[in-house]
Amino acid sequence: MTTPSAVPWRGYWPAAPTPFTADGSLDEDAWRVLLALYAEHGVHGVLVNGTTGEWFSQTPEERRRVAEIAVAELSGQIPVVIGCGAYTAAESARYGEHARSIGADGILTTPPPYVHPSQDEIHAFYATLAGAVDLPLMVYNWPRGTAVDITVDTLVGLAELDTVVAVKDSSGDELKVADTCAALAGKVQVFGRFIHRRGMAVMAEFGGAGNIDGGGLGAPFAVPFYEAYWAGDLDQAREWSARYERLVNLLVNDDYSSRFASPTSQLKAAMRLLGQPGGHVRPPLLPLEDPSALLGLSEALDEAGLHSCSTSTGKR
Repeated sequence: MTTPSAVPWRGYWPAAPTPFTADGSLDEDAWRVLLALYAEHGVHGVLVNGTTGEWFSQTPEERRRVAEIAVAELSGQIPVVIGCGAYTAAESARYGEHARSIGADGILTTPPPYVHPSQDEIHAFYATLAGAVDLPLMVYNWPRGTAVDITVDTLVGLAELDTVVAVKDSSGDELKVADTCAALAGKVQVFGRFIHRRGMAVMAEFGGAGNIDGGGLGAPFAVPFYEAYWAGDLDQAREWSARYERLVNLLVNDDYSSRFASPTSQLKAAMRLLGQPGGHVRPPLLPLEDPSALLGLSEALDEAGLHSCSTSTGKR
């Protein structure tokens, strides 16, 4: 079994959006600029082709191209983990093998969406993927997107698989995240919602690793939060966490839905307001164009202080 120390994934990672042009084409130039922006912000890793990356509306060729560009731009700087979401383990493994061949640092996937697998079927899915792809694997628990919740007991079993090194928990259930951290301490890294005072207590006791956020809008607050926390400057960490929490509360509901539009549509609209190269969404998503919603989003960003921080590296 791989131990967390063997793959030092931690800190604040954006789940990167994939920029598309207004006509729906993959915008490779904007993608490179966005990746450079993440490096400038000092994020501690990047997730590519996850839900925020709109993997579901990309062709297989596009998914591979997006991954290739990300690895080429960021390899050796920060970890690049490739989303391999699919309906079968065999299909996920094909994306995973491509990720391995281009030098990605790891792969991630949820359980298969739509099919509502049992806990035994979830374990079998990940066991098949882990056996097929020799690359560190992050298990992604996202009940809102898959309609199944991976139990703590199942996660404990998955942590015994040789290539499983991390869990991303987006259940929104803070008590369950704490239980997950306690059960997996010393076995795999756990990413969840930790940038608040309760999260700091969980990390101190059980070793939670970090956050993976859609788009990375919170980087100006979250990057210095983790660096202050790791340095033992808890007062500074609390100050950064308060600013980050304010942003999250203004934009995101407790169940990870968004306040002004569907999550990726809201994110890309926010990035556009901040002058960041998020690009356009693809169908079935629709762009956020309602004037009143855009005004509310702009005011929320202002209230969170992001307009003044959008060009900051986050390293103050």
